[in-house]
Amino acid sequence: MAEGSQKPQEEPWRVLEFYSGIGGMRYSLMKAGVNAKVVEAFDINDKANDVYEHNFGHRPHQGNIQSLTAADLDSYGAHAWLLSPPCQPYTRQGLQKHSGDARALSFLKILELIPHTSQPPSMLFVENVVGFETSDTHTKMIDILAKTNFVVQEFILSPLQFGIPYSRPRYFCLAKRKPSSFQNQLLNNRLLWSPSPLFGHDDNTVAIEHDQSQESCDELLQSCEPVEKFLEFKNHSDQMDTESGLLDTTIVPIDAYGALEKNDNANGRNDISLNQYLVPLSLIERWGSAMDIVYPDSKRCCCFTKSYYRYVKGTGSLLATVQPKKKGKSSSLKEQCLRFFTPREVANLHSFPEDFHFPQHISLRQRYALLGNSLSIAVVAPVLRYLFAEPSVQIMQIFPSNGAYTHI
Repeated sequence: MAEGSQKPQEEPWRVLEFYSGIGGMRYSLMKAGVNAKVVEAFDINDKANDVYEHNFGHRPHQGNIQSLTAADLDSYGAHAWLLSPPCQPYTRQGLQKHSGDARALSFLKILELIPHTSQPPSMLFVENVVGFETSDTHTKMIDILAKTNFVVQEFILSPLQFGIPYSRPRYFCLAKRKPSSFQNQLLNNRLLWSPSPLFGHDDNTVAIEHDQSQESCDELLQSCEPVEKFLEFKNHSDQMDTESGLLDTTIVPIDAYGALEKNDNANGRNDISLNQYLVPLSLIERWGSAMDIVYPDSKRCCCFTKSYYRYVKGTGSLLATVQPKKKGKSSSLKEQCLRFFTPREVANLHSFPEDFHFPQHISLRQRYALLGNSLSIAVVAPVLRYLFAEPSVQIMQIFPSNGAYTHI
């Protein structure tokens, strides 16, 4: 392995984006204000690539990443590799085969190419689910990075720590190849649960602890914006029964999923009505006890998975559009007029910009699935800014406006 290419100070960082999905990593790079150029993106999913191309005007390389060679990667002259590999081998709901899962092979192949490149990257960024940090894939990654002269800092962070009412904790690995270094080198080879170092706070003792106390969680939630700030449907008076004050759900058939699929090509508020997102009474009767219900003034909602909208159990929160006198399941769920969050609202909670759009041919189910596989820009942007910063550069806080970088 050679020393790699050095970047002239005024030149942009050349970046390779692996598992690019619908562009969350690229949006994060833009939000971070990093002077960078994505020289190529890679993803095998044609629908994800349609969305990426629609928003960025560039279609990612669509092929099996395992077919890439060291020479292929050298040809891009990239300074940084950003990777968000498949999470299924490491999820709690999955089989947890780790590196034995076929979906982990492409990531391992990329890592194994690093020693064989003549121009290895100066920086590496990896995002995955919580649980990856205890996998054998993680062990292999750390071993390869150590042998190829990288120093590593690791984080587990959630949008809740950045003022976003969205519980989606994720693992992040940041690696720099010597002689490059991080601003706070005392945190090398540590797993950090706090975003404080991202903003130049050298709170070494608290940063490596995971405070799970109720007081800490309550304080964290109080720093978050309410869910209603992320909604696209905020005033339902025009769709309400004025006498009862409830949404008229009579137009939603029992086979609501069939009805939703009929409207599957909805694109934008002009073509959709709130009714197609309402949860039918039959599902509330069957699965109500397993549903996570939130309200417009809630400060937290659960992680949306790629199965959201297909299933109601364990796939993400449902919104009560009529707030009862007493919140929760002690009040009748049928009268709370539950609905799914719309794809735009899920994108908002992932902090995608307003100018992000889906092409019209991407179905409703596909939109939810693609968003469920995406990442939180509010979290990844400051992490990338920290990664790309030189030790002499002072990191300024860029998220959020209310200063909620509270650690847990």
